[in-house]
Amino acid sequence: MTRHIDLNCDMGEGFGAWRMGQDEALLDLVTSANIACGYHAGDPATMMRTVACAAAKGVAVGAHPALPDLQGFGRRTMAVSPEEARGLTLYQMGALEAFARAAGTRMRHVKAHGALYNMAAKDPRLAEAIASAVKAFDPALVLVGLCGSELIKAGEALGLTCASEVFADRGVEPDGSLTPRGQPGAMIEDEELAVARVLRMVLEGKVACRGGGDLAIRADTVCIHGDQPKALAFARRLREALAGAGVAVGPP
Repeated sequence: MTRHIDLNCDMGEGFGAWRMGQDEALLDLVTSANIACGYHAGDPATMMRTVACAAAKGVAVGAHPALPDLQGFGRRTMAVSPEEARGLTLYQMGALEAFARAAGTRMRHVKAHGALYNMAAKDPRLAEAIASAVKAFDPALVLVGLCGSELIKAGEALGLTCASEVFADRGVEPDGSLTPRGQPGAMIEDEELAVARVLRMVLEGKVACRGGGDLAIRADTVCIHGDQPKALAFARRLREALAGAGVAVGPP
């Protein structure tokens, strides 16, 4: 049986004159693009340009909603209510959908960003708020969330198609959560180690946890962080390794 995996990338994360990442080149290698919607990064011109480029290259377009935190790049925890989380998710999806329509394509998926993603992975009320916003906007959208998280559970409970996400360059705690940035082992910078971890997650459904031991996981989509300096070289290496292992690559 041919195995299948999606390669997703967070992109469109520049703002004004500030550019981040090598989005255009990465769009030749990934199969899904999570595009910033203006809250943690991105602006109308960046969103329009990134969506149009993704559409031209046949890459699935998705919204990447975040907490309203440009200065903190959406990575700082904020006390938001479920109602606020639902509203900010709807608002950002609506913005991206406008650019998708203008580019002659449609939005295919939604993946929360940064702190909002991590909060919804553990808080059932926030998870339900985000999942309900996605369903209300378009029940055909794929909801992307951390494998085994509350967000995946909430999406499935509402009948959404969900894609369980794993990370090529992030450490994993024994409970399945991502190792917090700033702690030892949070970021995996060794390219060959990261590739080996991805192959094991895709082929065996297992990942090594921080502190030792394995965790059983489901991998529908692998995240490549577009803001990482070596993102382009890593994406190329990962595509080669997946092809060599007989793994087909495409949107979930």
